[in-house]
Amino acid sequence: MTRTTRRWVIPGVMLLMLATALVAIGRPHNADAKADANPGARDVIVHLFEWPWASIASECTNVLGPKGFGGVQVSPPQEHVVLPSSGYPWWQDYQPVSYQLVSRRGDRAAFASMVSTCHAAGVKIYVDAVINHMAGGASNGTGTAGNTYSHYSYPAVAYGNNDFHHCGKNGNDDIVNWADRWEVQNCELVDLSDLATESSYVRGKIVGFLNDLISLGVDGFRVDAAKHIPASDLSAIYGALSGTPYIYQETIEGGSGEVSPTEYTGLGDVTEFRYGDVVGNAFKDGNLSGLSSVSSQMLVASGDGVAFIDNHDTQRNGRAKLTYKDGVSYALAEAFMLAYPYGTPAVMSSFTFSNADAGPPTAANGTTSAVNCSSGWACEHRWRTTANMVAFHNAAAGTSLTNWWSNGGNQAAFGRGAAAYAVFNRGASLNRTFQTSLPAGTYCDVANGDFAGGACSGTTYTVSSSGTFTATVAANSLLALHINARTSGSVPTSGATTTPGACTTVATSFGVNATTVWGENVYVLGNQAALGNWNTAGGVALSSASYPVWTGTVSLPPNTTIEYKYVKKNGSAVTWESGTNRTLTTGSSCTTAVSDTWRS
Repeated sequence: MTRTTRRWVIPGVMLLMLATALVAIGRPHNADAKADANPGARDVIVHLFEWPWASIASECTNVLGPKGFGGVQVSPPQEHVVLPSSGYPWWQDYQPVSYQLVSRRGDRAAFASMVSTCHAAGVKIYVDAVINHMAGGASNGTGTAGNTYSHYSYPAVAYGNNDFHHCGKNGNDDIVNWADRWEVQNCELVDLSDLATESSYVRGKIVGFLNDLISLGVDGFRVDAAKHIPASDLSAIYGALSGTPYIYQETIEGGSGEVSPTEYTGLGDVTEFRYGDVVGNAFKDGNLSGLSSVSSQMLVASGDGVAFIDNHDTQRNGRAKLTYKDGVSYALAEAFMLAYPYGTPAVMSSFTFSNADAGPPTAANGTTSAVNCSSGWACEHRWRTTANMVAFHNAAAGTSLTNWWSNGGNQAAFGRGAAAYAVFNRGASLNRTFQTSLPAGTYCDVANGDFAGGACSGTTYTVSSSGTFTATVAANSLLALHINARTSGSVPTSGATTTPGACTTVATSFGVNATTVWGENVYVLGNQAALGNWNTAGGVALSSASYPVWTGTVSLPPNTTIEYKYVKKNGSAVTWESGTNRTLTTGSSCTTAVSDTWRS
């Protein structure tokens, strides 16, 4: 649900404790010092909005796992109100009655089965956690598990009047002045009972709920209305959770004087609402030239942000610049999000609607119907321009933006190191020769064809030994190439002696688990020019996007034994890892990878 702000009040002792912990854990200089978990190498999240548990399990097995999605954001699983008189609106699910796992999407057993099935497919589960409030006083009846409730009384979870805020503004408890930080944090949003999260009793109940989900295998949480909860309260709650769940928080950037999302980046990632504004507007208006600097236009750093073009709220409140209803413009924007190196991408998968309050397709009793992508469900995550771009995103993980080109208006193209290259066209038909950093070979255009078994169902493009290829990109379309979708390793140029099918370079992916202190970054150096020839002024800077694992991809010669080591740099200070030089042999394949641990 859409929320705004909450006050941050942290005692001095707690601040000291937090600061000490952050220094001990260590983070790179280009990200916030924090102890929060990250989503891992396969990080693309798809929000299967209000999908039932059985349908999500099937989707994990048949679509999400094979396509490389990293996780599913599932709708709130706890008992919620039932509102047949309102047509079972989508927002009833965001009004908790208890923390029992019985919703219109299924019961506890179905939920646990879904988690297990998705894990078997390599897909994580992130729960949309509603912990700011309980059901509103305007709702009535019993919840989805049959429990009764009333305003400020929820017997099934043992919450009573003293467990809620009662701000007493203007004769009621609702927020009136959205510019008043205290009021936004201590008053109610449209009559929803606002939990007193500063209370140890309330915190205990919330922690019990979240830990119960973790015990069923849940991998993390999207925390609803996080800005309504003080950062100090959330810190206490997160600190009591089992394991290291990945946490990302709904934090909407407000006006001057309001709580900023940056106040929460020390606790977990935050939803970057600017992303949909900037990228959505660019593709809506067909002005792509400014997208080379997306990261600099965001409020939070890439390592702290969850990027999205639209979500279930912005689709309905008018903020989204593009949604599934905009067709190709939206598809291109979603593909760009998966191609461009910023944040953790969150893909929306909707049910169709004309009434902003409408809920998903339901049976007569209000339970959610099984998903049928040809009837009532948009399933935009299955669009080729989204589904196939997940593999593009995964192939390019840890690489930086390279070879940017734009016509100054509605056409743009860029690479991701030596791993991938994409062209976006919101104008007329485009024909040109593109310069890339890709190794030579024949590539499948995954935006317009499927790659499987070494073959492409669509058009292929030949990248020369100098990294160029020529293509015609139709109006309002895109082209996407990546190193894991090649039908051959290389194409010899005139006069070359390269063996057909061999690669002229090997895209070598380095990964090292290395904790750092504030200001440090990790580099790989070695006995090749591409690795700096052991010169500590050079080397390859690795990305901290998957911290504590630092990653990067380097083009190295084939069939060559490489010596290398990792170093940490902090300004002019250089720290080498211990031990003898590491070695790897690149071989004749087009790609190879190493996974190491820093040697102290």
